Amino acid sequence: MKHKLTHRHIKAFRKTIWNYYHNNGRHHLPWRKTKSPYRILVSEIMLQQTQVERVIPKYKQFLKTFPSLKSLARAPLSEVVAVWQGLGYNRRAVSLKKTAGMLAEKYNARVPWSPQELQSLPGIGQSTASAIAAFAFNKPVPFVETNIRTVYIHFFFPKKKKVHDNEIISLVEQTMDSTNPREWYYALMDYGVYLKKSINNLNSRSIHYTKQSRFKGSSRQIRGKIVRLLSLNGGMSKRKLEQTIQAKNHEIDTILWQLQKDGLIRKKGRTFVID
Repeated sequence: MKHKLTHRHIKAFRKTIWNYYHNNGRHHLPWRKTKSPYRILVSEIMLQQTQVERVIPKYKQFLKTFPSLKSLARAPLSEVVAVWQGLGYNRRAVSLKKTAGMLAEKYNARVPWSPQELQSLPGIGQSTASAIAAFAFNKPVPFVETNIRTVYIHFFFPKKKKVHDNEIISLVEQTMDSTNPREWYYALMDYGVYLKKSINNLNSRSIHYTKQSRFKGSSRQIRGKIVRLLSLNGGMSKRKLEQTIQAKNHEIDTILWQLQKDGLIRKKGRTFVID
């Protein structure tokens, strides 16, 4: 069921969000101080499933090492992955590197503004594509991410469980500040952060909510260890990896196969390396 909001309701909602943002907004975030599509692309990929505090230093380091899309496109994957270390989900580094190569080749090293074109690039889904369109090009494209979802559940679904994103998107469209969508989304996200700190996890009432699995001892942790070791040592054999990580043989086999499939590593003789 879709909510149909009155002009008065929309005005009151916007006032609440804008007032909080003007007084408490995270204006210091480095990706908010630029309109460079490349820099915003980098930030949006880094911010996928990663906390802001962890992203800030890596974002600065990454842009210092790869200041332009062309420099990222030309860089060896091993160098990109080495700089990425500490952010986790290393597949994102591979996707970002591939995206830079595609943009350099097909778009004259420019980031397209169209969400449809952006979604055709590796590692960029609907939400990330729309966010890039909004933040880099100020396009009034509706999208939902975790903080935005929190805001709309809080204000418009105070008791409902299993809220669908389609219901939220309808409200995002109705309440959009089309004259300044970039700042409006900043404001929504900051209010969502505030709610998460002051209220229980509202996102648990989303039909799309899944609790993150335990990291310690997981395949994700072993994947990260393998990538880090290969990055530091330039390459290692399977036996050496087993001895260093102390994981079970079948786990190593499966994870090495997955990493090769994801394009993160390749086998060179008996040694595994980051390409």
